[in-house]
Amino acid sequence: MKPADIALAVLASIIWGGAFVAIQIGLESFSPSQLTALRFIIACLPALILPCPTIGWGSLVLIGLTLFTGQFLLLFFAYGNGMPAGLASIAMQMQALFTILIAAVVLGDVPTHRQIIGMLVACVGLALIGSTVGSDFTLVGLILTLGAALSWAIGNVLVKQTAPGVPMLPLVVWLSLVPPVPALALSLYLDAGHPFLAALAAASWKSIGAAVYIGAAATTLAYALWASLLRRYSTGAVAPFALLAPCVGVLAAAIMFGERFDPLCYAGMSLILLGLAIISPMDRLPFFTRK
Repeated sequence: MKPADIALAVLASIIWGGAFVAIQIGLESFSPSQLTALRFIIACLPALILPCPTIGWGSLVLIGLTLFTGQFLLLFFAYGNGMPAGLASIAMQMQALFTILIAAVVLGDVPTHRQIIGMLVACVGLALIGSTVGSDFTLVGLILTLGAALSWAIGNVLVKQTAPGVPMLPLVVWLSLVPPVPALALSLYLDAGHPFLAALAAASWKSIGAAVYIGAAATTLAYALWASLLRRYSTGAVAPFALLAPCVGVLAAAIMFGERFDPLCYAGMSLILLGLAIISPMDRLPFFTRK
């Protein structure tokens, strides 16, 4: 890869890593369902100028419900149930393992020996993190985060199955039309005393900025950069840079919020990243590597 393109890959990963901190800031003014809706209202605005990708509406809705709606609603609710931003940035990468397992069952993509070793290493890391539940985070928060990773993985497989060869940026933008509807419907039920428009009017400038960041930068801009790189280079060349995202997430959360964890938790994070490093060059799914 050219130095300029390496810089773009690093930039995209840094943007995605910073999103884990921005989510926590956004949730200071918005509920999880409201922030999900706002993120994708912002992210879908380019649909006004980008043509709809050549994919059926049924597939578009189904992918949007799993890849975006389920993933981010569960992740944002995980934050609301005590999941720290830094740990979430690592635990969400379990989607890589879930994707491989689901693809093996649904698509017949049998994991390679390398992928199996990587999955085992990452699972040991997750077990170490789980052993520290109660010291730095809650079991509910961890379960919701893993549920978000599972929803992401299901979306990955649906993309490969129903939208092969579809350009990534238009697909991301049009998929962003789906989450606001269920998210706002959920908000009407859960946030009856503080509706979306009231929350938007009363939100702090920091939370508004965070929503713009995760909607425009972490969704539209970062995907545009990533898509341009994937068009010009092999997935194996680009994918490893995505491992920077959880590292940036942990570092940013430590700086912004002073997050510190049990030594066993740090060991578990390291093993998950090691497992992903083993798996990553084998990746062939377009959404497999992002946050």
